[in-house]
Amino acid sequence: MEILRVENLTKEYGAKNTKVVALDHISFSVEKGEFVAIVGASGSGKSTLLHMLGGVDRPSSGKVFIEGTDIYSLNNDELAIFRRRQVGLIYQFYNLIPILNAEENIALPCRLDGKEVDKKVMDDLLKTLGIENRRSHLPNELSGGQQQRVSIGRAVVNRPAIMLADEPTGNLDSKSSKEIIELLKLSNKKYNQTLIMITHDENIALEADRIITIEDGKIISDERNG
Repeated sequence: MEILRVENLTKEYGAKNTKVVALDHISFSVEKGEFVAIVGASGSGKSTLLHMLGGVDRPSSGKVFIEGTDIYSLNNDELAIFRRRQVGLIYQFYNLIPILNAEENIALPCRLDGKEVDKKVMDDLLKTLGIENRRSHLPNELSGGQQQRVSIGRAVVNRPAIMLADEPTGNLDSKSSKEIIELLKLSNKKYNQTLIMITHDENIALEADRIITIEDGKIISDERNG
């Protein structure tokens, strides 16, 4: 079942002589439960693409459909609500709220929606993430790998339509990086969570079901692994 469709997505900055085309008429689709890696050199447009998929920035033209919703037909308030409910974002630098503990950071998307997280769901998630004994710790009391585990929990707690990860291991040592990739693969399989991840690491990309390579704002290859 198709969960994401991108049609002729274009993003331009500047005008006339100073115009830069960050994305150039990109089109592709993703099935529910797929794990897709997006790779490309620095400046290729991959981070811009991820921001467009997540509703963080609006394109110059083109469309993004998530579960059939044309997200850029929504106004800013509607888009913010849709993004909170249907898109899980994982960043390289965690972006945790420093005054909230691990459990509170994970629960934040639900709290912003006026909902409580079921205790059993939270306990299961903390156990899956391997941080059940860190639930009351503040971000500055956690290692980088533990903070990234919390950000993964925050991204999946709402069971969003898609999870978007922007270089999620870029700030971690090799051991923590491997653990985080295993966790992302686990959430992909255990929760049938659609995962789209940007990475410059070829070994990490090879863990995905599919690799999309971007160069100069265009898709130059889209291949399945295995």
